[in-house]
Amino acid sequence: MKPKTWYLAVVVVFTSVLFVDTVPAQVFPSKPIRWIVPFPAGGTGDLLVRTVSGPMAKSLGQNVIADFRPGGGTIIGTELAARAPADGYTLLFVANSFTTNPAVRSRLPYDTLRDFAGVARIITTPFVIVVHPSVPAKSLKELLALARARPGELTYGSLSTGGSQHLSMEMLSQLAKVSLIQVPHQGIAPMMISLVGGHIGIAVTNVPDTVPYAAAGRLRPIAVMSASRSPALENVPTVAESGFPGYDVQLWIGAAMVRAAPREAVTRLSTEIMRALEQSEVKAALDKVGFVPAPLNPEQFDAFIRAEIQRYEKIARKANIRIE
Repeated sequence: MKPKTWYLAVVVVFTSVLFVDTVPAQVFPSKPIRWIVPFPAGGTGDLLVRTVSGPMAKSLGQNVIADFRPGGGTIIGTELAARAPADGYTLLFVANSFTTNPAVRSRLPYDTLRDFAGVARIITTPFVIVVHPSVPAKSLKELLALARARPGELTYGSLSTGGSQHLSMEMLSQLAKVSLIQVPHQGIAPMMISLVGGHIGIAVTNVPDTVPYAAAGRLRPIAVMSASRSPALENVPTVAESGFPGYDVQLWIGAAMVRAAPREAVTRLSTEIMRALEQSEVKAALDKVGFVPAPLNPEQFDAFIRAEIQRYEKIARKANIRIE
């Protein structure tokens, strides 16, 4: 190589290195965040995402866009999230079904623990055992006594076979040694219509869907399934208070993303969710429907998800619930 040519080559390489070093790193996020919700729009999940995503978007400087993909017991939306690019720009809305599905299903198009990482748990709210006013039971003890007197006759509504409501009632049935027959429904709205119309006498609901009907006298809540009473139903005792110490099952909602996503993205989005939950207007909106902020960071939420799967596996195994 001629001396002049060699000199020019060195200058070009040196200049290129300087140029690369001075280009600023792209700050996350540089585009909108997609939040896949594997439930229909218009429900409690819709309310939560819209309540939390507004403050998140303001802080992130990017829109947080809800993408509703219901169906298949939340499997359709979850599979979509599992196949999303691992760039940190796709969140998955997760609830109890995220942990019941691997507990009761032989095959899933994704591996819950291998493919996903927790970002944050957001809220909890109790499940509630409610009855139609025509049912002659004003407490859980009276309902269980009725079930013993009429074995195999009492039916209750839940959202899906093998779902958290089904498994929570199976857990109670195992403890109380009674037989209750599950009637699955395709969504909370059809189940509430069946209950209020008297087509079913018992159902497992949640606080936001219970309160308006209870206030109108169209159904009677007889027990909340969490360890503590719900502020929105303060006169309704817990299952634990009704003779089953230690019983504690709640609806919970959180966010996850593919495990291969950059840790920076997981940490940033978790932080923004936590920050949103601290805002007074968010707290007020959640309190209005009976949601209780229950934040867990990514590591805590991962541990929680593992424990929930293990708990539901034990219940499903004992009740011989398996979906092929």
